[in-house]
Amino acid sequence: MASSLVIVYHRQPYEEHVVDGKTVFRENASPNGIVPALKGFIGQTARASWVAWKKSPAGKPPKFQRRITVEDSYGSYEVVRLPLTSEQISQFYHVTSKEALWPIINSFPDQYSTEDCDWATFREVNRLFAAAACEEAAPGAVVWVHDYNLWLVPYFVRELRPDVKIAFFHHTPFPPADVFNILPWRDEIIDSLLACDVVGFHIPRYAQNFVATARSLRPVDGIEEGLAIEALAATGTALSEPLTPLSFRHAGRKILIDAFPIGTHARLIRETFDDPQRQQQVEKIRHDFPDEKLIVSVGRVDYAKGTREMLLAFERLLQRRPELLGKVRLLVTAVAAADGMRAYKRAQQSIEHLAGRINGHHGTLAWQPILLSTTPMPFTDTLCAFRAADICWITPLRDGLNLVAKEFIAAHDMDDGVLVLSEFAGSAVELHDAVLVNPYSLRQMDAAIDRAIDMPQTEQAERMQRMNALIDRYDIHYWRRHVLDVFATLTTPA
Repeated sequence: MASSLVIVYHRQPYEEHVVDGKTVFRENASPNGIVPALKGFIGQTARASWVAWKKSPAGKPPKFQRRITVEDSYGSYEVVRLPLTSEQISQFYHVTSKEALWPIINSFPDQYSTEDCDWATFREVNRLFAAAACEEAAPGAVVWVHDYNLWLVPYFVRELRPDVKIAFFHHTPFPPADVFNILPWRDEIIDSLLACDVVGFHIPRYAQNFVATARSLRPVDGIEEGLAIEALAATGTALSEPLTPLSFRHAGRKILIDAFPIGTHARLIRETFDDPQRQQQVEKIRHDFPDEKLIVSVGRVDYAKGTREMLLAFERLLQRRPELLGKVRLLVTAVAAADGMRAYKRAQQSIEHLAGRINGHHGTLAWQPILLSTTPMPFTDTLCAFRAADICWITPLRDGLNLVAKEFIAAHDMDDGVLVLSEFAGSAVELHDAVLVNPYSLRQMDAAIDRAIDMPQTEQAERMQRMNALIDRYDIHYWRRHVLDVFATLTTPA
């Protein structure tokens, strides 16, 4: 039976575990993030399929069923696992996506390299994803493609199945036209995105950048704009954009543009602390760090995430305010990249070196100012760390959204806690009551962490209450309803 919704995303929608020699599928440990957000659509459609990759030896039949039926708390759905060889994965994901596309998407052209890229392999992998999606799609179905490493999928879907509706969502920033146009494959990418019926982004600025890029490369007319939703309409920060594009026309077709940030599952996060075990875990963290301001930062190793700049700011804090020695602690989780991700090796080395230098210079045998982990924490442990912390420090140099910021708000008591957030994270457009900072400015970074440490309790409570109200209103369910409303406006191509 064909599906009315086909989700195309490179990751499988579950975790694989081997138990007694058998592979079992388990729901993702975290209820938050891209995969759970997308799985929430499964129960909202008559029949859904998910297309992802799975590693397979070259020249041999895959040792797994390509197509399986999964039943979990989200419903029953089909998963098509696309067998990719190690070489295909390396070229498609580790090299072309991360060494060429990722630096451009995040506006770091100095990190950009096509030296080892094989665009033909990238294109072929995208074609394989498209072919698998088309096999699953019912007549008039929505094929919903996610993220930049599948930029070419819409073009192939349109060729193979002109009857389906194609949606694309960017979980990343979309760069300005002059940065995007550095890519030698810009025409192929933009032609593929222009094959969509709707192209989605987290915030209006990214949507504006996309329209400007499309207009720079192709004839585009009939551009319609409207006011951004109230939560996104404020001005005065780096990514502010009070007007958002709604649609434009190209080659006789109307293409919808959508800008709406993913929300968090705030209620479910708060319910975590109904468990006495989690309450005890929070109390233990506070017991382990008595009389200390506890600062937490959670992310992954990536030059765009600003971990190095944050550590340098923390080092300056200890130099500038020696009275804080022994009174403040920074817990950093910067998850190391998978093997083969050469683009992030230098970033990891820099982070580890800095943390070691700061601990060596400012720490004692009894006290270390930084606790650094490059392995991921279980989600519930992360939430407990958020609940116990006084400050969450999230200052990427560029970030599509950053759900961690929203998770901290949901996990924290509504009467205390401070979020220090980069203006260049997409979520900063919504979270006006965070301490917003330009992470490229040393002076602003210093002032922001000082302000967070010294903020009175009453001000903390007022800010946290307003941010909780916002993430409750625009939660994951709100985003899901919004997207489904957009899909409902799409018409089946003639």
